[in-house]
Amino acid sequence: MKLQLDQDRLFPSDPATRDVARALYEQVADLPIISPHGHVAPSLLVDDQPFPDPAELFIRFDHYVTRLMHAAGVDLDALGIPSTSASMPVASPREVWRTFSAHWQLYAGTASGYWLQSTFSSLFGIDVHPDESNADALYDRIQAALVTPEFRPRALFARFGIDVLATTDDPMDDLAAHRALAGDPSFNGRVLPTFRPDAYLNPATPGWSSNVGRLADWNGSSVSSYAGYIEALAGRRRFFVENGAVSADHGVFEPFTLDLAPSDAASLFDRALTGSLTAGEARAFTGHMLMESARMSVEDGLVMTVHPGVYRNHSSETFAAFGPDTGHDIPVTTTYVENIRPLLERYGNEKDFHLVLFSVDETVYSREVAPLAGFYPSVYIGAPWWFLDAPDAVARFRSAVTETAGFYRSSGFIDDTRAFLSIPARHDMARRLDSAFLARLVREGRIAQPAAERIVRDLVDALPRKVFKL
Repeated sequence: MKLQLDQDRLFPSDPATRDVARALYEQVADLPIISPHGHVAPSLLVDDQPFPDPAELFIRFDHYVTRLMHAAGVDLDALGIPSTSASMPVASPREVWRTFSAHWQLYAGTASGYWLQSTFSSLFGIDVHPDESNADALYDRIQAALVTPEFRPRALFARFGIDVLATTDDPMDDLAAHRALAGDPSFNGRVLPTFRPDAYLNPATPGWSSNVGRLADWNGSSVSSYAGYIEALAGRRRFFVENGAVSADHGVFEPFTLDLAPSDAASLFDRALTGSLTAGEARAFTGHMLMESARMSVEDGLVMTVHPGVYRNHSSETFAAFGPDTGHDIPVTTTYVENIRPLLERYGNEKDFHLVLFSVDETVYSREVAPLAGFYPSVYIGAPWWFLDAPDAVARFRSAVTETAGFYRSSGFIDDTRAFLSIPARHDMARRLDSAFLARLVREGRIAQPAAERIVRDLVDALPRKVFKL
């Protein structure tokens, strides 16, 4: 089958509304990309080495892609994912690509299928859908392009028009890669670290005590000192700010916050170090540390983003065999109003505090997040994320939040990706969907076209710059 990108893809089917959407999209189609939350490693741009092969580039690390093939009965080792014991042979890259091509029909109608089609067509000039008969030819075509200078990471960074790219980094990372990029006159992009402290805040996380020890060693304080622990976290945040960070990201199971007295928090900290906390006490300490993180954001200015609501490693068998991040993280119900209230009681009206609330629970956007953002100066609506960064979900999101909070309480689009080559396709998708949504409002007489033209540009540029203090 021919793979042809419709120039009006994702626009309304009504001709008059489609014309308005197309005109709006043309205002933003070529604007620079601002990516304030993602998972591309900075070393990719420091080293600037060719991507190794199509399978590693498009399949091996993309959970959207591997999980659907696993659901269809394909073993993960057949997708190039090594087992933790290294006891099973791993398929070669070409074999992985053949398996993917044979299962291409699984991605029809999915966000992954949309992004992959866009990437195959726009970057590699591929005009056929993958299948068993053309798998080797497509593999060779992509491989031939990957070894050219035009497909080195830095060349693609410039070609994609990326203005800002944020990474996600461990609090004890030395950020040497970020300093190397910032100090390299041959690299013109802006790559920012993001402080991700989850493994240092939640005592239930494996290795939490060791992480606390690393903080203490760096800070020169006692491992058993709660005050030293807090001081060290604040110090590492300052280090990130000094190296260009603008945000701290919290990937919590639930957005639960609790305002404990320092003495009570210190007592829980002591017990956590001995491994004697109950599940309820661990939840209380984690909720307190989310509150402490907000206090630190008020003080140091880091934007606080909260990405809750995912049951990590749902398949214990798969986790034991292949480890984390192998496609079996599953969304759960999220509630914000009660959980986040202690934090907002203390800091919600701080105008220089930016709190961006994300969700993979669609129901929470209209019920809780939009009403909270429609009142509190500190609260912004995070863009659809992970399972929701798909065309229909994004369209539902706009309908769910706009009537309550308007456009200017939202974060702008975030791509949240490790798949570097998919970044332009994801941002283009968001620009088309926002153009389509605004076009409908124009045609219904709800907003004027000049207002829509300003809004569509602000969603791409002004809003993410404002929300993430860029």
